Amino acid sequence: MIDRNTSHMEYQEGMERIDSDIMERVISSMNAYDPDSYTEKDVKAALAAEYITPEHFAALLSPSALPFLEEMARKAQTETRKHFGNSVSMFTPLYIANYCENHCVYCGFNCKNRIHRARLTHDEIERELQAIARTGLEEILLLTGESRHMSDVEYIGDAVKLAKKYFKNIGIEIYPLNSDEYRYLHECGADFVCVYQETYNSDKYETLHLSGHKRIYPYRFHAQERALMGGMRGVAFGALLGLDDFRRDAFATGLHAYYVQRKYPQAEISFSCPRLRPIINNDKINPKDVHEPQLLQVMMAYRLLLPFAGITISTREAAHFRDNVIGLCATKISAGVEVGVGGHEEEAKGDEQFEISDPRSVDEVYQAIKAHGLQPVMNDYVYV
Repeated sequence: MIDRNTSHMEYQEGMERIDSDIMERVISSMNAYDPDSYTEKDVKAALAAEYITPEHFAALLSPSALPFLEEMARKAQTETRKHFGNSVSMFTPLYIANYCENHCVYCGFNCKNRIHRARLTHDEIERELQAIARTGLEEILLLTGESRHMSDVEYIGDAVKLAKKYFKNIGIEIYPLNSDEYRYLHECGADFVCVYQETYNSDKYETLHLSGHKRIYPYRFHAQERALMGGMRGVAFGALLGLDDFRRDAFATGLHAYYVQRKYPQAEISFSCPRLRPIINNDKINPKDVHEPQLLQVMMAYRLLLPFAGITISTREAAHFRDNVIGLCATKISAGVEVGVGGHEEEAKGDEQFEISDPRSVDEVYQAIKAHGLQPVMNDYVYV
C-alpha cells in the first residue's frame, strides 16, 4: 500500500532501478534556475546564437523573453521547416480503460473521484480501431488509467497487437513499467511511449500524488530511459503546465529530454505541452498563469533547444491556437478525439479524463492543415 505516509522518493518492491544520473542533474539545475534573473540582453544573445545551449534555453523561458515572441517565432519556424518541412502528423488517442489506483488531485481518473469506470473488451477495442482506421489515420495512441490490476501488461499487449493490424505507428500512454515489460510491448508492436512527470518540483509532486504507484517520483522520472532500454523507438516528455511554476517545470522538461537525447542518440524525442483542464467533479482545476502567449513561449523554446524533436499540440487547446502553432513549432496534432473510454464506434463506456477544447473531426483538422499551406501526414515512419 503506497499512501501519503510512503516516502515519494523511495523505490518500492518490484520497481526497477537503473544506472542514471539524469534525475539528479535535472533537479539540481531546476532548483538553481531563477527565471527572473535573465535580462533582455540574455534573450537577445540566445536568439543570436547558432546553437541553443541549456543556458540559452533558460533565457528563452524567462519573463524577459515575452516581448520577443515574434523573433522567437521566426527562428522556431525556420528550425521546424528545416527538420520537418511542411508536414504535420495526425493521430488520435483511444482510451481503452479508465480504472486508476492513484490519487492525483488534478486528474479526473483519480481513484477517489466518483466517475463511471469501464474497460473495453477485445472485441470492443477492435471495433474502435476499425472505426478510427476508416477516418484515414495511420497513427494511434493507446491509453489506460494507471491500474495494473484492471489493465495489466498482457491486456495492453493484446490491444497493441490489435492496433498493429490497422495502424502503422502505435504509441502507448500508460503507467510506468520496467524495461522488460516495455520490451514485451515493443515486441507486440508499440513504437513509442508517452510518460509525463506532471511537475518536476519534488515537494509539490508529493502534495499532488497522495497514494498509488505514481507517488514514487524517481520511478516515474526514469520511465523514458527504461522504455528506450526496452527497445522503444521514441519517448515523449511533458509537464502539466499550471500545477506549479510553469517556467521551472518547462525548464526541467527540456533538460530531461536534452540529457536523454545525448545518452540515447538513436531515440526519437518529442514533447507534449498540456495545460490543466477542468475535470469531472472539479471545474476549478485550471492552469496558474499559463495563458496562450506563455504556452507559445514554452513550445518555441522547446523547438529551439531540440530542433529535431517532435512537438504535439493536443485538444486541450482551442482550435485557433492549434491551427496557429502547427508549422510554427508544433509538428503533430490530434483529431477526432474522444477522452472517454471508447466513443469512436459507439457511445463512450466510461467517463472522460478532462474536458477538451477542440472537438473537430479528422477531416476538419485535415482541411485546416491544408488551409495553412501545410501537408497533413498520416504516417511519418516506414519499416523496411
